[in-house]
Amino acid sequence: MMTVKKIEKQLHQDKGMRHSIRHRIMLIYMGLMLATILAILVVNNWWLERYYVNQKLKVMEEAYNTVNHEVMEEAQDGESISSVISRELEAEWQRWGQIPFDENGEDNDTQTGDSENSGSSESHWKQKKKIQMATTSDQDNDTLLGTIRTFGERNNLTTVLIDSSTGKAFLSSGRESDFLAQKVQRYVLGKGGSNAEILKEHDNYIVETNYDKRSNASYMEAWGFFSDNSTLFIMSMPLAGIHDSVMLANRFTTFVGLAALILGTIIMYFVANRVTKPLLALAALSEKMSNLDFDAHYEANAQDEIGILGRNMNNLSSRLKDAIGALQDANRQLQHDIDEKTQIDEMRKEFIANVSHELKTPIALIQGYAEGLTEGMCEDEESRNYYCEVIMDEAGKMNKMVKQLLTLTALEFGNDAPSMDTFDITELIQDLIRSSSILIQQNEATVCYNPDGPCMVFADEFKIEEVVTNYLTNAIHHLDGERRIEIRVEKKGETVKVTVFNTGNPIPEADLPNLWTKFYKVDKARTRAYGGSGIGLSIVKAIMDIHHQSCGVANVEGGVEFWFTLQAQK
Repeated sequence: MMTVKKIEKQLHQDKGMRHSIRHRIMLIYMGLMLATILAILVVNNWWLERYYVNQKLKVMEEAYNTVNHEVMEEAQDGESISSVISRELEAEWQRWGQIPFDENGEDNDTQTGDSENSGSSESHWKQKKKIQMATTSDQDNDTLLGTIRTFGERNNLTTVLIDSSTGKAFLSSGRESDFLAQKVQRYVLGKGGSNAEILKEHDNYIVETNYDKRSNASYMEAWGFFSDNSTLFIMSMPLAGIHDSVMLANRFTTFVGLAALILGTIIMYFVANRVTKPLLALAALSEKMSNLDFDAHYEANAQDEIGILGRNMNNLSSRLKDAIGALQDANRQLQHDIDEKTQIDEMRKEFIANVSHELKTPIALIQGYAEGLTEGMCEDEESRNYYCEVIMDEAGKMNKMVKQLLTLTALEFGNDAPSMDTFDITELIQDLIRSSSILIQQNEATVCYNPDGPCMVFADEFKIEEVVTNYLTNAIHHLDGERRIEIRVEKKGETVKVTVFNTGNPIPEADLPNLWTKFYKVDKARTRAYGGSGIGLSIVKAIMDIHHQSCGVANVEGGVEFWFTLQAQK
């Protein structure tokens, strides 16, 4: 008996089992993990930078729209933006001045000289500073200056506002404001940098990216006019080293992914082993069943799909044990039917091939001579008559072959049962010799037939006439030497033997058994010359078979001898 361990050992030794279920599960898991890691890397390389720039672009547009909205509100009140900014700055400084802090960050009203309070002065100042900033931020959120400062702090956005009439900057919310002010004035004059790439162009402003050689960094900048058409602005936002960020993210993803892959592969190995172990037990059971050992059973009691499969295999084993005999009989019958069908198919293929081969030559001749007639190749009447005779002759040969095929098919499939009757075989042979006298004379043949008297046989006279005609025709067309044909009728008990002998060359011994096969020809050139198709002897064999008689051929001294037997009249 083959145990689970033996099955496992066999699977490890079998090169064809490298794609077992366990290996497939692990390979699928590893493939999915690697595909996921690669997909993340591809997405990071191709789309992360674009996504980052698009998000920055949205922030830039939001900042412009928000500031522009407040600028237009102030402009509708008839106040210039520069005066609004100056007023808001003055109010801001006033609020800062109202909070009592000295230089050391201590409250003037509560300052004491006690040594015990000096240790907490720094933390006390930080707490006061937070309160001050929160109060100032809440008050500035509703102002134009507060809006600009909020965008600057949240998005590292530097904003410079310039009065277009004076060309002076009246607000700078970040570092290098002078440089930006000069920069936007050059932009307005059409002297922008060659490294600029326009991201989006609006009616009043343009958003583009620029590379600053001074700081070796890239910036996103929006510059133009607000809707009041009197305030020139530039907003600048640094673009972080996105390429470095992508590379860092890719390295981190790779390390984490490989670690997860290794850990997951180890876990999947044990999980797959637990799943495939019952399958190996089922494999051992199936091995025993294949050796017709139906006493083996699957013993696990699992309630999952594999357990159900094991119980079903147990039921199958019990039923096969009872039905194996009947199954073997059915298999034998099925094999017989398959062999018979295969034989019929082979016969059909052979028949089609032979018919196609036999019809190829006459059809080619008919086509060639017909085309010759059509194209006027034969101008005189004699040539035309010759062409027509060839066409008629080939058509006659095809007609004869088709009739022979129909006769042979009817005989082989039992559709042409013999009409048994009593008749004189000697008289039938004499009538055939007389009817073939012209053919005999044309071939300069001598027929020797000296019957001893009437010989009555019991057979189908029409079909026996076809047999004798075939033998006599073959003998006439294969004459040689003395050109003599001998026909003998011999009665031996309840059997009459008819023999047809002709002088000529013997038939090769290797060809004798094949003479009764359809379309078989020993001398194809001679057979074609007199219009033979290789079917005549097959018809003879079929006629003898339905009469339950025999026929044959033999090489004798001086020529060839064909014979057949008939039942004598009782």
